[in-house]
Amino acid sequence: MREIVEFLSARNLLDKLFLRQLLLDKVDDTLVIVIIYFLIMLQYKVRFLPLGGVVGVTKNMYVYEIYEGDVLKDILIVDCGMGFPEANELGVDLVIPDISYLEDKVDKIRALLFSHGHEDHIGAVPFYYEKLGKPPIYTSKLTALFITNKAREFSQNVNITQIDYAHDYRFGEFDVRFINVTHSIPDTTHILIKTPVGAFYHGPDFKFDLTPPYGSPPNFYEIVKAGHDGILCLLSDSLGSEREGLTLSESVVGQTFEDEMRKTKGKFFMTTFSSNISRIRQCVEAAIKFNRKIFFLGRSMKQNTDAAGDIGYLPIPYALTGKEDEVMQIPPNKVCLIVAGSQGQYDSALSKIARNQNPNIRIKSGDKVIFSSDPIPGNEDAVYALIEDLSLQGADVIYSDIQDQLHASGHGSQEDLKFLMRFTNPKYFIPIGGTIRHQRQYRKLAVDLGYQKEQLFMLDEGDTVWFTKNEARKGDTLITRNIYVDAYGVGDVGNIVLRDRQTLSSEGMVVAMVVVDKMGKLIIRPKILTRGFVFEKGEDKLFDDAVKLIEKILKPRNERLLELGSLKKELGREVESFFFKARGRRPLVMVEVIQI
Repeated sequence: MREIVEFLSARNLLDKLFLRQLLLDKVDDTLVIVIIYFLIMLQYKVRFLPLGGVVGVTKNMYVYEIYEGDVLKDILIVDCGMGFPEANELGVDLVIPDISYLEDKVDKIRALLFSHGHEDHIGAVPFYYEKLGKPPIYTSKLTALFITNKAREFSQNVNITQIDYAHDYRFGEFDVRFINVTHSIPDTTHILIKTPVGAFYHGPDFKFDLTPPYGSPPNFYEIVKAGHDGILCLLSDSLGSEREGLTLSESVVGQTFEDEMRKTKGKFFMTTFSSNISRIRQCVEAAIKFNRKIFFLGRSMKQNTDAAGDIGYLPIPYALTGKEDEVMQIPPNKVCLIVAGSQGQYDSALSKIARNQNPNIRIKSGDKVIFSSDPIPGNEDAVYALIEDLSLQGADVIYSDIQDQLHASGHGSQEDLKFLMRFTNPKYFIPIGGTIRHQRQYRKLAVDLGYQKEQLFMLDEGDTVWFTKNEARKGDTLITRNIYVDAYGVGDVGNIVLRDRQTLSSEGMVVAMVVVDKMGKLIIRPKILTRGFVFEKGEDKLFDDAVKLIEKILKPRNERLLELGSLKKELGREVESFFFKARGRRPLVMVEVIQI
């Protein structure tokens, strides 16, 4: 019996296998059956769970779990990003993943890994780091700096380690190695995650750029070696799966900046993601060449460029840096402004300039604005509206729809993706970082290379996949929801709040003031106020009829009318129905009953 206890308490499956022969020599057949049963039950399994980043492009967050039998042993999290609200999610600043599944498992979280420093991969860290139990963070140099600065804004200290590409890291039963790749931001990595059931190649945002403007090209040796050693599952960026060929190098954009700046007689504006340091650096180098003074506008833009400058990633001569209030005092052909707001965000620095809300900067004829980023899916309307506003102010606006090589995507096109498939040659695939249509196109690419459809898992948020040494299968789906962040807090905005905001924006609001006595009898005539519904001065009869409806409902006094909550609901429902029948609109109706 002592041997069986040792067997069952062995740390991992390898220890159990080591003890098996000893046990078989010492126990009878019945106990052998028991041992075989526990060998089966206690075998390792890995579960993969995306909490974001599989059908919405942004809000990237991926969970890997190791189980010994049915017992959860270790959790590893890759990325913790934010997303942008939809147009109908009024008043929402950010959207972040739902981590409710993890909240009672923080003792199992061994580490939080980050692939690169874009907001859709790091933006939710300040909101969740403490809720996740303050796990150790491992990432590359620039990403570590961005995360540290972001946490500092929230008065948080993070336990963060800058990784070494030549080092293997151990987190519980996970073995991890970071692989240098290229994207639109320096220090982007892929992550090789080895588990007892096999190796996972976690390959988010990337392209194979052989001539990056800053940093090293992809480490093809490490990628091919990982494939040679064996990959159970490749989790690959799929956002560029609809584009043919290879994605252009970031370096082509630098020449475009030079060409456009040379032709510009007025102020030169460039907008891109504030974390896109490679793109910003190329614009800075063009400005230095033409002796233009450089101004950074927008909180995130200033913060990220300061951070990049501190570690030598963005060298700028001091004489060519300036403050915002100096812009209009300098000849326009000596000004270069690098501005946040490329996605049309309403309160961004560029949007404020377009609406003449910046007291220090005005758009004038001869100025040029370069959009050096494509709209994230869902942001197209906001971006085009911003372009319209800038054009009305007199700017010459250049964007990718009308000129090539203003923006080189950071995401690999079809040939990049196929190269990664061939290099890693996995048994299974999970496309990430794209929408449903990108997943489908990615599957088509894999099938064209000879893989079977059954080898690819097309996932939505909350879907799970179980892996063992011999197979992979879809598991249960966990219920997740968008967590909205606005000026008042995290998660305070729910579907009901959003619905009310949508109603207010399109249908307006009606407030009915009702004063009754303790028996529910009206003391004074009800009063109705509206905003954004109809023009009150021309609608005397409409409001008079609404007041008569309220009086009619209150006329039969009884005990039921003393239930103020029920009375408010009834009055609100009837008034809303009345206005819909009278005007075909459903305003947000608020009834205030005062009992005296």
